[in-house]
Amino acid sequence: MIRDEILERFRVRPGKKLKLKDHDTGWAQTPELEELGKDEVKERAREILDLNLKELADAQELLYADNRYAILIVFQALDAAGKDGTIKHVMSGVNPQGCQVFSFKQPSAEELDHTFLWRHMKALPERGRIGIFNRSYYEDVLVTKVHPELLAHARLPPGKRGKGFWRARYEDINAFEHHLVRNGTVILKFFLNVSRDAQKKRFMERLEDPDKHWKFSPADLTERGFWDDYQKAYEQALTATSTDHAPWYVIPADQKWVTRAVVADIISTTIRRLDLRYPEVTEAQHQAFELARQQLSDEV
Repeated sequence: MIRDEILERFRVRPGKKLKLKDHDTGWAQTPELEELGKDEVKERAREILDLNLKELADAQELLYADNRYAILIVFQALDAAGKDGTIKHVMSGVNPQGCQVFSFKQPSAEELDHTFLWRHMKALPERGRIGIFNRSYYEDVLVTKVHPELLAHARLPPGKRGKGFWRARYEDINAFEHHLVRNGTVILKFFLNVSRDAQKKRFMERLEDPDKHWKFSPADLTERGFWDDYQKAYEQALTATSTDHAPWYVIPADQKWVTRAVVADIISTTIRRLDLRYPEVTEAQHQAFELARQQLSDEV
């Protein structure tokens, strides 16, 4: 397992201003890891992932049996940071009946007739289940902040769209998440922090490999032109919305094996620390079980 002091390096501390330049996107997160070398760290990451996949599968069954908590996992990232692959690998051992994934695209006409949180509320996991948001309501303080012209389609009441507007949206998100947590939803939020060079490399791989052409869109390159604007928008959003009850984690994403190991460890550690237990069997149930056992034994 990954040591707590290393995991804490990725957590955005509430009230502390985030600077993404202070977060390394690569594998050598500490002098100790750098001394071990990339190959050794990669092997350890693979072992950590395998261990956590088994633990996560067991924890999910207990989560379902306990039926008091839901887990909401939010993934945000720039293009090609590895959200899809992380979800695929980290949740590969989980029973599909206990896990649901929602990928949010551009809002529909119906969704634009409601608040920006409405379509996400409908997709929340029920108790005993794990819900994953591949992009989320945070798009409405990220993409719309970088491209404020999109707000014209939101049919909002007239008013200024300055700092106060975005501060109000952060407050809405914090209140929404606080409500969920107080009612039994555990929230984990991951920003996959990919470097500009790593994104370029992955875009090139998609362009050069015919089997990956479907992953590339010219819009990806257009959005890359707003790199600095997105970095600033993420810094502001994560600073304003990382709380004790719904923390953000900035996950290094230049090597996918690092991303997957760290995310899996945080998820399994969080679930393991919940007071989960199987329902207790009452005396009346024990008697009913004994009667059922006897009836089955008496069958010819």
